[in-house]
Amino acid sequence: MKILGIIPSRYASTRFPGKSLADIAGKSMIQRVVEQVLKSTKITDVIVATDDARIYDHVENFGGKACMTNPNHQSGTDRCFEALKLQRDSYDYVINIQGDEPFIQPEQIDLLAGLLDGNTQLATLIKPIEQSEQIFDPNVVKVVKGSDENALYFSRNPIPFLRNEQQGDWLKNHGYYKHIGIYAYKTDVLEQITQLPVSLLERAESLEQLRWLENGYSVKTAITQHESIGIDTPEDLKKVLGHIK
Repeated sequence: MKILGIIPSRYASTRFPGKSLADIAGKSMIQRVVEQVLKSTKITDVIVATDDARIYDHVENFGGKACMTNPNHQSGTDRCFEALKLQRDSYDYVINIQGDEPFIQPEQIDLLAGLLDGNTQLATLIKPIEQSEQIFDPNVVKVVKGSDENALYFSRNPIPFLRNEQQGDWLKNHGYYKHIGIYAYKTDVLEQITQLPVSLLERAESLEQLRWLENGYSVKTAITQHESIGIDTPEDLKKVLGHIK
């Protein structure tokens, strides 16, 4: 199975412009992401898909691989598909790794890659929620899955709703999962989903993966115990640096 790891990396982040080049204890954020992905035992190749020459040049300078993509993509999925088309080699699957998660664990990537058997269309990771307040935080995307481990729905709202329990007791009476934003796509499915128009559910919740479910695609899930540590703002970076020190 040939798997291409793609790391979408934009320069013009609204909350933290140029965050891919931010220094984290002597290495840029994007370099740390690349190095973590390269530790995976199941990834065939790794490439950074960017829209900015500064990021491209930086990745090439530290020995990574990069490609330039259209700055007008609406999502990382669209950027991944363009990056895939630019490759000379063919691949069975693409794994989309967030460019702002410098502490992504290779074991998480390998866990996701382990779901890719030629039949899996799309796949992602989920993590058990351990803090009750996260169930009610709209910035924490919740997931419910079926007995076949396929995602049934993603939502910013608490799902499922425990009708006969006090909210403070929900976590004690039911297992809740949050979404970890790493995706795997079968390459032909990646092409198909980039042609789909924005769906009603996607527009309602601002969650791209709902477009896939609404159009009949299956999203396989695997449970990770590793936390997701994304850096969205300069304040997030300060917290991470404080932890490292």
